[in-house]
Amino acid sequence: MKKAMSGFDLRVMARELDALKGAYVKKAYMPHYEQIVLRVNPKEADQRDIVFVRGARIYTSQRDRPMPMTPPPFAMVLRKHLRNARLTGVRQVGFDRVLAFSFDTKNGERTLYVEVFRDGNIILVDQEGVIIQPLTHASYAGRTLKKGVEYAPPPPAMDPYQLDEAALQALLNDSDRDLVSTLGGKVNLGATHANAVCAVAKHEPNSPTQEADATVVYAALQTLLSQLDNSDKGHLVLKLREDDADPWSPVYEGLTAGEQQVWLAERSVEATPILLPQHADMPQVSFPSLCEAIDTWKGTHDAHALQRREEERFEQAGPGRGQSTEVERLERRKAQQEKALAGFSEKIEKQQRLGHLIQEHWSHVEGLLEQTKEAVERDGWSPVRKAIKGIPWIVSAAPAERTITVVLPDEEGEAKGPQVLLELDATVHQNAQRYFESARKQKNKTSGAVQALGETERKLKRARKNEAKQKASGKLNRLKRSKRMWFEQHRWGMVEGGHLIVGGKDAKGNDAVVKKHLSGEDMYLHADLHGAPSCSLRASQGFALEERRPTHLPTDIPAYRLVDKLETPTLDEQKLQQAAVLALSWSRAWNGGGAHGTVYSVKPAQVSKSAQTGEFVGKGAFVIRGQRTWYKDMDVRIGIGIIAVNGVPMVVTGTPEHIQNMCPRHAILTPGMTKKDQLANKIYRNTGLSTDDLLAVLPGACDVVEEYGILTPPSSEEE
Repeated sequence: MKKAMSGFDLRVMARELDALKGAYVKKAYMPHYEQIVLRVNPKEADQRDIVFVRGARIYTSQRDRPMPMTPPPFAMVLRKHLRNARLTGVRQVGFDRVLAFSFDTKNGERTLYVEVFRDGNIILVDQEGVIIQPLTHASYAGRTLKKGVEYAPPPPAMDPYQLDEAALQALLNDSDRDLVSTLGGKVNLGATHANAVCAVAKHEPNSPTQEADATVVYAALQTLLSQLDNSDKGHLVLKLREDDADPWSPVYEGLTAGEQQVWLAERSVEATPILLPQHADMPQVSFPSLCEAIDTWKGTHDAHALQRREEERFEQAGPGRGQSTEVERLERRKAQQEKALAGFSEKIEKQQRLGHLIQEHWSHVEGLLEQTKEAVERDGWSPVRKAIKGIPWIVSAAPAERTITVVLPDEEGEAKGPQVLLELDATVHQNAQRYFESARKQKNKTSGAVQALGETERKLKRARKNEAKQKASGKLNRLKRSKRMWFEQHRWGMVEGGHLIVGGKDAKGNDAVVKKHLSGEDMYLHADLHGAPSCSLRASQGFALEERRPTHLPTDIPAYRLVDKLETPTLDEQKLQQAAVLALSWSRAWNGGGAHGTVYSVKPAQVSKSAQTGEFVGKGAFVIRGQRTWYKDMDVRIGIGIIAVNGVPMVVTGTPEHIQNMCPRHAILTPGMTKKDQLANKIYRNTGLSTDDLLAVLPGACDVVEEYGILTPPSSEEE
């Protein structure tokens, strides 16, 4: 499997990406430290993402991919300089693994250099060639990548397109390596394409270069380059599994589009713009472009970059970062204390051993001390330090401390024993006692460390007991969030098909829902009551089941991700009726004492802020024009259930039937006498979910008609 794209791959990728010339940059994202995403709007084409996976690949994709709510600093820099910028071209720098993306911005030209070698890097450069910001600061021989310095590309390597037959002949004659190594290194083909040239030329890869026919090799190289220039497809090379059918293609062709993608992603080993001789006996699948081939192979993995980052934070976070559990923190502390104790014991043993060795070699040590002391008193330190260089028994001297480091005899009496530090003004006994005293002090430290370890072990035992109790009770480990998802500032819920419905909490929220979150094929819903919230049922935006379930979630919590493009963006009658129930429940009908109510729906174009002459439309209010669709006798009754969105556990609202089918842990609510803050506290105590999050989804005072795993722990029988 190729770890990173080659110069050949990037040659074709530059051509494919250059076709996006004229596209405008909408936004930049950084879902993971390894990945940058530029969202662009091409002319007369659908929005897509240019994905940069550092040190590995570049391609375009139209997949839904969750993005962080708070963009990292480098993403903010890209947004500042490239938002609404027009892409003017994409080119390969020489034949190196570097692509240059040129943009026309309101502040002048900007260039984004993407280096796909070593660990990879992305560098934003201004019109003067000065680095605005690199993804990673780095220093190499001859160039430095940091803010404020002029960008220097890597030293140019051989461009095979600029190589003529005579130059190739000279390279082959002067090389002391075999043919494939010479083509791969000196001609800059890399191992894969160097082997391909050898195969086309019918030369043994390991043959001496002097025996090669330069004319034949050159012709083979030109054949390969010509194929590359004329390439208009991408190919995935596969490695089938032992249990795959033979032949495999009928099985593959019988799968759905989604199943085919999973099947290919699990078996692909290489994406290539041209098929090489070494691919002849391997299964292959072709695509209209190299981008599509790479997206099919790596797209799903890359689209889960944010989830991987959150899992890494959850699993690897250190103390104080808000992610580790009490058990994890104490286990780390225990390991550190045990390591420290082991170090203490080792140091005590070493100090005692050195003290005993000084005593064992009393006469040897005494002789070194007396001779050195006499020489210092007679000649001074400078001549002594020079003389020491020729004495195998003395390693060094420190005049300021009046100490020398000496070598003790080994078992055979040679100067190969352990080294000890001796004070010139102390006796042999005093020097030995200094090591014994150091060991004694270390023992005192050890005693304190043993006590601390015992305390940690007691706390760990208690924490494990509490964690087991918490797990049995159904409580969740909540991730601390610096920022909530955009829909959480509104009333929100989910209907069949994963569609998101949002409603305003007040007049300002109503305005925001209509102005920002109502468009296209969405539907506007409003209860037939004064002061009811304006609601938007999103046609395309909503929630999709996670293909790669987060490891930290309990099995009874469904995992979803927020997406901008649902698989089925059609709003049918059933979905609208479910949305009507939520719109009614969020209105005054909940606390009004009635069991039923009426809701209407209209298209976005029928909702307007402009009033007729003489009329006034207040904040949060709208004028509805045209025919309305009415939903009568809707139940004032909702369901709440625990799900995870982008790895974060939270409570979702929906119709009772939908919530029961979707969420193992749920409750059915009707208007009642229990205040919502009291109910929120009960749910918090049982689940660990934030009361602020719970208060935001509870419509008002409630009665719990049915519940499982929200107010009480999940039953052990069903677990």
